[in-house]
Amino acid sequence: MKLKKLAGDCEYDNCPAVYLTDRGSVLVIGATVADQAGLAVGPGEQAVELPLRLLEEAAGELER
Repeated sequence: MKLKKLAGDCEYDNCPAVYLTDRGSVLVIGATVADQAGLAVGPGEQAVELPLRLLEEAAGELER
């Protein structure tokens, strides 16, 4: 899978980030949500939390 970084300001890529894949999907790295009460998280899925500014930055990159 090839990735293009859309948003994230970490020098070593070990913090929240948003990537566009060559599969026509988006990959996100964020903090795992510990309290998942009220969420329907399926097998093989995980809920992650991202700062809103990161999604805004990624959306801006997609508009280019």
